[in-house]
Amino acid sequence: MTSATPKYEILVVDDSPVHRKLIEHILSDHHDYTLSFACSGSEALQVYHEKAISIVITDWVMPDFSGLELCEHIRADKSSAYTYLILMTSNTEKDGVVKGLEAGADDYLVKPFDSGEMLARIGVGRRIIDLHRQLERKSAQLEEVARTDSLTGLPNRRALEEWASKQLKGASRYGFPLWAVLCDLDSFKEINDTFGHEAGDTVLRTFAGTLRKLTRISDMCGRLGGNEFLIVISHVSGDNIELTINRFRELFCSLVFPFAGQSVSISATFGVAGSESDELKDFDALIRKADEMLYEAKRAGRNCVRVAKLV
Repeated sequence: MTSATPKYEILVVDDSPVHRKLIEHILSDHHDYTLSFACSGSEALQVYHEKAISIVITDWVMPDFSGLELCEHIRADKSSAYTYLILMTSNTEKDGVVKGLEAGADDYLVKPFDSGEMLARIGVGRRIIDLHRQLERKSAQLEEVARTDSLTGLPNRRALEEWASKQLKGASRYGFPLWAVLCDLDSFKEINDTFGHEAGDTVLRTFAGTLRKLTRISDMCGRLGGNEFLIVISHVSGDNIELTINRFRELFCSLVFPFAGQSVSISATFGVAGSESDELKDFDALIRKADEMLYEAKRAGRNCVRVAKLV
């Protein structure tokens, strides 16, 4: 199955209707190009911000500000994907060409331009845009890998901390409840020692799947490392948070693992800390308190939940 031909949004900027029509005619047979037009620099910037422009072909001289300035405006924008800039000019002097390239143009065309040359230069732009798109995809994939636990597919500590930090700011601003839940698998070392690390990995993946299944889209769960997991839960009252976490605990505890011809059940212990007010400021303090509650739950016999309200 072949992938669809990528589309390239081309913005043509020229105050001459004759030149705009000529470029439209040159590009009309290329169905992978989508054309937009602007008669001035200000209109071009508006179109640029409204659409995902791949290539800009701009005249140097325009009614409001020059194509040179338009290149500078676009290059100053770091929020959008890379845009390939072709500057059209009647100036064949090298100084003019150098100024255009220094302003951010990738290439230039001298008027009156040849249709074959224009298509060739746009083709160069396409190749550059394709390379940038590939780099962006690879970068996004690497970023995803850097934020994902390879064994369970859950977010890792880095992703959890970044997301929780944003949630903490929201809870502080809007006053909704926020809870950090530390989870620890009981007697996990015994599973590894008795049945092997492959069995231990199965348990970890199964626990991760249980968390993922019961975690709402507004919340987040992830693996901190080893057999320790973290859930960040918002918009649940203090009266209901223990009930919510017990659903995780009871569902996982009810599962049976067939290891080495034996039916094995595994439990988990949970420590919870949070607040229903807007006073939460420090996520590390929240985690430390949840960790205290986790050890309190372990001292109480494991396979249980302990909750602390900070404020």
